[in-house]
Amino acid sequence: MANAELVRKTIVAEVTGLMVEDGKEVPELTDDTVLLESGLDSLGFAVLVTRLEESLGYDPFTEMDEPVYPQTLGEFVDVYTTHAPRP
Repeated sequence: MANAELVRKTIVAEVTGLMVEDGKEVPELTDDTVLLESGLDSLGFAVLVTRLEESLGYDPFTEMDEPVYPQTLGEFVDVYTTHAPRP
């Protein structure tokens, strides 16, 4: 399993960066933050997943047998830590 704290920091940094680039106010991002209410739209999430693949080196959504749709930031982080490549 990937280092959850590193994954969390990377995700929060990428979300924050996208929102700043779009000129949006950055809310406090906690595990309970509902993704659809965070200010990112579907295109923003697609860009986020692409950037995270570059930053972390994998896309967990392509590794899953069954699709998962995380509702909160905490669930999103869990998807990335649970489906991280094994060393």
